[in-house]
Amino acid sequence: MKKILLTGIVVSMGIALITSCGQTADKPALSEEFTYEVDRFEDISVLKYRLPGFDKLSAGEKEFIYYLSEAALCGRDILWDQNFRYNLLIRKTIEAVMASYAGDRDTDEFKAFITYAKRVFFANGIHHHYSNDKFIPGFSEEYFLQLVSGSDGSLLPLKEGETAGGLASMLAPILFDPSLYAKKVDQSEGVDMIVSSANNFYEGVTQAEVEAYYLSLSDPSDPRPLSWGLNTKVVKKDGKVVEIPYRSGGLYGPAIDQIVMWLEKARDVALSESQKKELELLISFYKTGDLKTWDEYNVMWAENTSLPVDYINGFIETYGDPLGLKATWEGVVDYKDVEASRRTAIITGNAQWFEDNSPIDPQYRKEKVKGVAASVINVAMLGGDCYPASPLGINLPNSNWIRTEAGSKSVTLANITDAKDIVSRGSGFLEEFAYDQAEIDRAVKWASLSDALHTDLHECIGHASGKLAPGTDPNALKNYASPLEEMRADLFALYYMMDPKMTELGLMPSGETAKAGYDNYIRNGLLTQIVRIRPGKDIEQAHMRCRSTIAHWVFEKGFADNVIEVVKREGKTFATITDYQKLRILFGQMLKEVQRIKSEGDFEAGKNMIENYGVKIDKDLHMEMLARYEKLNLAPYSGFVNPVMTPVTGKKGKITDVHIEYCSDYLDQMLEYGKKYSFLPVVH
Repeated sequence: MKKILLTGIVVSMGIALITSCGQTADKPALSEEFTYEVDRFEDISVLKYRLPGFDKLSAGEKEFIYYLSEAALCGRDILWDQNFRYNLLIRKTIEAVMASYAGDRDTDEFKAFITYAKRVFFANGIHHHYSNDKFIPGFSEEYFLQLVSGSDGSLLPLKEGETAGGLASMLAPILFDPSLYAKKVDQSEGVDMIVSSANNFYEGVTQAEVEAYYLSLSDPSDPRPLSWGLNTKVVKKDGKVVEIPYRSGGLYGPAIDQIVMWLEKARDVALSESQKKELELLISFYKTGDLKTWDEYNVMWAENTSLPVDYINGFIETYGDPLGLKATWEGVVDYKDVEASRRTAIITGNAQWFEDNSPIDPQYRKEKVKGVAASVINVAMLGGDCYPASPLGINLPNSNWIRTEAGSKSVTLANITDAKDIVSRGSGFLEEFAYDQAEIDRAVKWASLSDALHTDLHECIGHASGKLAPGTDPNALKNYASPLEEMRADLFALYYMMDPKMTELGLMPSGETAKAGYDNYIRNGLLTQIVRIRPGKDIEQAHMRCRSTIAHWVFEKGFADNVIEVVKREGKTFATITDYQKLRILFGQMLKEVQRIKSEGDFEAGKNMIENYGVKIDKDLHMEMLARYEKLNLAPYSGFVNPVMTPVTGKKGKITDVHIEYCSDYLDQMLEYGKKYSFLPVVH
């Protein structure tokens, strides 16, 4: 649950539909000449990212990255199935139509089909990757039947005796009925969040049954509790609630076996003995599904902090489960940016000072901050729940006791952030939504640095801070756990950005840097982030609830002192900060309360804070923001295509180098992945 998600604003460019993978990493173009955006549709911009310095890595490091990258791509089917039980069936049907439809492709309806396909590929299913709402095709049911019936039956995912028309009829209500499987994750107050959510973590069980089942497994006195349910599906069998584990030979076994095969290759060329042992534990976890092995792996992974190449691979983030128990599969491969990592080294080197001087209650501070390791990295490959939409920063492991005893690792994804920043230049966004020219000038000069420092503090220190009170159930906050945890990390970053210590440490050359960060956060939380929400909808995504709750809480608490002023000017709404120091005090007060809620597992207080400040949207303000944003012709969401890695072999088949190509065709990569990394059977 420790991510900062990428939702950048990008500039519109042309849609590339012809394969173009000719630009190589050993002869990279300058940033100004490198065409970052490769596709644009609906609310999505697809970018590509560079691999700076890859050519300077050793042959051994490149070989290690290649094997890990293949492992990161082999779990793709797992995520699709976790998101929704019919996603693989839908995807394979779409792939068959795209590959073989014999009818006219130069029609408005076929173009609408292509747009729908792009959305499904981007979201890893039929529900929006951020809002969780099901998106409805822009073509008719009749045309869908025509598409499927006009495609090669040998490519369609037909069960025995099924016709193309039968498949299309079966899928039609799933795709076109807006009330059926309407939300991947439904956390609306008062609903049964298990029954009403379309994700595939549960089947035939209710929220009450799931909560009772996991309550029977938990032991509040256990100082090292397992992450119960992280890698299982919960079903009813003979009237009893049971779990089906994800493991080799079990659920998702064929894909897991492929992941294991590549991890075994990576293990054999690991960059240290400890990394080799770490990979052996991960492989063992995949083979057995044993959560104790998972914890042992995470302890060793968290302690391996000095290696130039690292990775994330496993069932990790719980955003996709309304109860915050089940983890989606993801994979990331990265290599360290040594120069940029000096900034995070300064922050982590002072982790104890930050903890000791935190405004939270002393009993909830860590007496000794252990193993806080952070670095700036360049992504080499994105997979699973990090692809195509990528985080900007990651902090892991998620287990509270491991973070306390063994520490954690935080990374800022430099090349992902750079790509976003480059395409956002000159978008007109600041000119439309910033309060005045002084705010614009401050953002132009300092926003990149303030954003990087916010991410560093959020990931390196924020998520690593604080502790639970003895006996507190780590799952006590249930569906509010994720937004509260993101609030805690955001507030930690916001509080310390304005601290003189940042200038003393050489991290901020001027207090204007922190002001730029505060401007952006309040503007986004009060106003601009709601452009990602459809009219009439509430805020449901964890990070958005986090930002909305913080911004509205400090606005209300500082209202008497006019700390934040919301004004109308020529029919447009703006927010401006009138007292940055008072705002910092409010951030500290809120951090204290959020840490108390987390430490004590105070569900009602957490629920009330988020529901009162972070969920509802003013209808008139929403329509205004959408209208102003639409004029800019921007995409509120960004994602990425991966580079293509081709191993170069020498004598006896030994990999001596890895050739990198930067592909510029989004659909081409999606279809290629569908052929190469499709290992699981479809469900009818």
